[in-house]
Order: sequence, then C-alpha cells, then structure tokens
Amino acid sequence: MLRNYSNSRTLGDNIRLGTLTAFTAGTINIASLLIFLSFTSNVTGHYAILAAEISKGNWSQVAVVGAWIFLFFFGSFVSNFIVINFNKKSKYFAHSMPIVLEIICLLFVGIYGQFYYQKTLEETEYLVALMLFATGLQNGLTASISNFSVKTTHLTGTTTDLGILFSMFTKKKYRKSGELIARAKLLTSIMAAYVLGAVFSGLTYYYLEFRVFYVISLCLLIVIGYDAYKIHIRHFNTRYRYSRIYKKPNMLASLYDKIHGIPKRKEKRTLVFDE
Repeated sequence: MLRNYSNSRTLGDNIRLGTLTAFTAGTINIASLLIFLSFTSNVTGHYAILAAEISKGNWSQVAVVGAWIFLFFFGSFVSNFIVINFNKKSKYFAHSMPIVLEIICLLFVGIYGQFYYQKTLEETEYLVALMLFATGLQNGLTASISNFSVKTTHLTGTTTDLGILFSMFTKKKYRKSGELIARAKLLTSIMAAYVLGAVFSGLTYYYLEFRVFYVISLCLLIVIGYDAYKIHIRHFNTRYRYSRIYKKPNMLASLYDKIHGIPKRKEKRTLVFDE
C-alpha cells in the first residue's frame, strides 16, 4: 500500500490504501461531528463559515476558522514535503511517517478527550484544529503517492468523478475501457469504505466515546504494518532461498531452520550447477 509510488502503483495498491484510509476518514468525520459539532475530514464547509464570519465582521471567529483551514493545508504540505525529501532514502519511511504523525494526533485527541476534556469552547477549537491537521496529513499522503488518484477524506470529487464515469459507461466503447473500469472500481470502493466508516462511528460512539479514536489509530496501524510485514517477510524468504540454493548459510536461514526445522528427505537431491 505504501511502498510503491506514483505510476508504479497497481489498482490493488490503490484500492487497499483507499478503502482503509477512507474508512478512517469517515469514522473521524462522524466522531468529530457528534463530539464537537464540526466536520474535520474536509474544509469545504469551513470556507463557507469563513465567508459568513467575514461578512458579519466577527474577526475572532474568522481567525479560528482561518487557522483550521490553514492546518488542513499545512497537514497536506507536511505529508508531501516528507515524501519528496525522504523518498530516495526510504520509500517506506517517507510514506509511513505522515500516517505515524496522524496516529499521534488522533491518540492525543482520544486520550485528552477521555481523561481531561471539560467541553469548553477553547478546548473544542484546539482539538478540531488538531484533527484537521491529521486529516490533511492523510489526504496529502494518499494523493501524493498515488499521483492524485486517491483522495479519501472527502467525497465531493469522488461523487463528481463517478457521475462522469457512469455517464460515459452509457456508451459501449467506454464500457470496454479497462482504465475507466479500474477507476470506477477504485472510486466506488473509496465511497463505500467512507460510508461504512461513518456508519461504524455513529453506531459505536455512544459506547466507545473518545475511545473510537483508538480504533481509528488501529486501522492506520494496519496500513503501516501491512507493508512492514511484506517488506521483511519477502526479504527473509529471499535470503533463505539464496542460502538453500547456493549452500551459503546465513543468520536468517539458520534462524528459519531452528524455528521450522530442517525438512527430512529420503534421498539427497543435487542441483544442476552442483555437477
């Protein structure tokens, strides 16, 4: 999900990344709506509020809402900054670091809300700001590494693109386009995952309350852990196979044999290059 970059990503990579992060975005958005009466996975509504507060001359609220919008922007900026500056050193590190920062933000909201939150206006404004920064990190990362194919914190563009695609599918020549079908599959999976996350948050919030942010963090850990597992297991297996074929033992192969045991064979087999 995180290892591949830009045009080297497959449809499966984008669907896995899109569904998991869209699920978390839907969960975050409904949880923040129920707790803080504010959406935090997108800033479309906040721009409308900003304009309304400017027209009223309510400059204190203009500053607050302007700061919220900036933090969403800044989260996206930080994500792409990390990706483009650390991508050559380690793609996995560069792509996972924004998610780690998002997890830290969400865990802080969950812990603070569970143990310290007094429901004051100032606390609410700060926590909403932190959540907007977190979702900006997520949206910036998914868009950056997928060449802008995956955006998961809001569905405005997704719904528009699906409408366009389905209108194109009324013509036979477009229904045969693998690229358009793949795009439709990706967008539909993102939409379904977002709605599922929102429903999950609405059903479980009254039982979990601020602990719902721990569940969201767990989902994001799965995103990080999936690639870590694939990277290390693939490396382990490659080293092990190299040792078994060329009869050059290494530490990983020895560890594998100790854990799983050396398979018993009735007769010794020889390889072509042993002769």
